[in-house]
Amino acid sequence: MKEIIKNRYLYLLALPGLLFFLIFKYVPMVGVVIAFQNYSPFKGVLGSPWVGFDHFVRFFSNPDFMMLFRNTMGINVLNLVLFFPLPIVVAVFLNELRSELYKKMIQTVIYMPHFLSWVIIAGLTFLLFAKGDGLVNKVIEAFGGTKIDVLTNPDSFWLMVTVQSIWKEAGWGTILFLAAIASVDPGLYEAARMDGAGRLRQIWHVTLPAIRSVIVVLLILRLGHMMDVGFEQIFLMYNGAVSQVAEVFDTYVYTVGIKQGQFSYSTAAGLFKSVVGLILVVVSNKLAKKMGEEGVY
Repeated sequence: MKEIIKNRYLYLLALPGLLFFLIFKYVPMVGVVIAFQNYSPFKGVLGSPWVGFDHFVRFFSNPDFMMLFRNTMGINVLNLVLFFPLPIVVAVFLNELRSELYKKMIQTVIYMPHFLSWVIIAGLTFLLFAKGDGLVNKVIEAFGGTKIDVLTNPDSFWLMVTVQSIWKEAGWGTILFLAAIASVDPGLYEAARMDGAGRLRQIWHVTLPAIRSVIVVLLILRLGHMMDVGFEQIFLMYNGAVSQVAEVFDTYVYTVGIKQGQFSYSTAAGLFKSVVGLILVVVSNKLAKKMGEEGVY
């Protein structure tokens, strides 16, 4: 109690964040019980009959399950391979810039897309790549080429949404890595230069090892979201031509839960996502600790 009184201002500073997680993250977790019920809004949680794991059995035996799993994992693996390393690379190269003005200008430009909503991103994508009158296709046609079909081509959908994510969030993702690089002892670079190390050697032997712990923590957290793609982005880019590669767990939960009113079934699907994410975080954290890293906890 004395410790709380002593640090009362720090606790007050943390209070809004704690209340946010308590109200919007932890309290709603009580609602997962409806995944084990035939929930009826009229009967409520206490009055709805219990059915155990029936909804989970139905979900796993649904022919759409493998399609949902494939699409969700496919998009996330692309994000992990193409998107996750990019902020690290950008942060390292920004750190190597000697002109502070040029560095600030680049940072401003690459940060800006983060503040655009997915509605704007989707609108820009349609304006650029629409097969009929999209800007890119008009330019291709002007040079005598053949128009490309991006928006309704199932083969390019995963790559398209990955590129969208990279353009929107890669710049913003550099903030943590730049902060980690800024904390590196300059004496390490000086010692490396005295040993004859060039710029690339300094990056490989000083910069990257210094931010390795940050990379590992963010990688673990990213693995925890392997079942999450982002409902808004997929929903806005979704169309009938790409439904077989665009339907993911997030859009499926919305369809069966909100549009069809199958609350218990959709909750079971959402709970499956959360459990898989938790398992991935726990397993990857243990592996990181075995490799000598601090991990998340």
